[in-house]
Amino acid sequence: MYDPLVSSGPGTGAAYPDSYWSDTAGPPPVDDGPVCADQEVEVAIIGAGYTGLSAAYHLAAEQGIEAIVLEANATGWGCSGRNGGFALKAGGRLSYQKMIKRYGEPTARGMFNEIYDGLARVRGLIQDHNIDCDQQDDGHLWVAHRPRMMQVIESEARFLKQNFDYEVDILSADELRQQHFNSDEAHGAMRFRHGFGVHPLKLAYGYHRMARAAGVKIHTSSPVQQWLREGDRHLLLTPGGVVKAKKVIVATNGYTAPGLHPKLKSRTFPVLSNVIVTRPLNAKELQATNFVSSDVITDTRTLRFYYRKLPGNRILIGGRSAITGADACNPVHNENLLRALRSKFSALGNLSFDYQWGGWVCVTFDDIPHISQAEDDGSVLYALGYGGSGVSFAVQAGMRLAEKVAGITAGHDLPVLSTQLPKFPFAPFRRIGQRALYHYYFARDEKR
Repeated sequence: MYDPLVSSGPGTGAAYPDSYWSDTAGPPPVDDGPVCADQEVEVAIIGAGYTGLSAAYHLAAEQGIEAIVLEANATGWGCSGRNGGFALKAGGRLSYQKMIKRYGEPTARGMFNEIYDGLARVRGLIQDHNIDCDQQDDGHLWVAHRPRMMQVIESEARFLKQNFDYEVDILSADELRQQHFNSDEAHGAMRFRHGFGVHPLKLAYGYHRMARAAGVKIHTSSPVQQWLREGDRHLLLTPGGVVKAKKVIVATNGYTAPGLHPKLKSRTFPVLSNVIVTRPLNAKELQATNFVSSDVITDTRTLRFYYRKLPGNRILIGGRSAITGADACNPVHNENLLRALRSKFSALGNLSFDYQWGGWVCVTFDDIPHISQAEDDGSVLYALGYGGSGVSFAVQAGMRLAEKVAGITAGHDLPVLSTQLPKFPFAPFRRIGQRALYHYYFARDEKR
């Protein structure tokens, strides 16, 4: 298992994980193969996930700027093809209440709108480019996993209405059972009217085709093994040749190798999330759970579980996993997810899973994404740290990166767009702190 904190890189031409997504995405789109000769470009983008593909597309289609994408393995090989497929109205892990305390109400409102625009941009690109990604109907349920959490949900609903004029629906436990599903661990919910499920790898394939149709070259099996500077040019050394670029965009998020660029070191924290997908539910199981909803679902735990019913009546559930890559294949992590699913739906009995995999989520010290520059001259830019909300926000980040390359600064005064990634204090001890926080959050979520 690739571990971004200790591995030198994610490999070269590595296969996709054996996931439900890779098994059902169909053949990968045509790409431009590995770099096979030295070349000079205006902009080189490292990473063929949502961010990199969006940046490339917006550079080519809207700014008229030449760009190529360098991908170590294959399009969507990282978290863009491993996530749960939740396109939510979210960007980072910082709550809106904390945003107001930290930045003030006008800035928090601006960030709210930026996040909303990100979700709308995903929806628009899917529609405008006819991307077949198994898009489900809008609806996001935030489910109270304990009765006491309904007070938190109702307070948040009032806050969203008062500060952002954003309407949500509050559902009782009975309404949830009748309209969505019957769960042992659902005591009501807040329903956001925006947010939907997708097939994340099909979505990445769609962005890939969209970018290539705009003239972008996408080189797979082309990891950046060394990064040098020669005058005003960046030299990116790949196994097949050197790419010289005036500007470089880093779009590697949770898969950023520690030695990729010195000014990015210790500024992100990769956290592993695991996913399982069950066998298809039979008619008796569907009736027992009344699982009629296609809404994406998260619960009110700090260490939340995210789950949804997929086309074909399978259930996907994901959540926290191993601390290190070395422990990622320990079966206990999948057993924990299966135990959580059974606690939510005891009527499913000994339901088993057909698929399991994991992926690295990118967390920042201040819990917000950053779309900024690493070099003072603006020749190295990055978008990192979505904290699990990359399906919706990465495309917006790619668009904003393209604007920065083109010198467009209007609307870039928000913290996510105007401040650099802060360093983690005591960075070598991040995982010790993570382990301690996991124990604390588990006790708070489950025992209070």
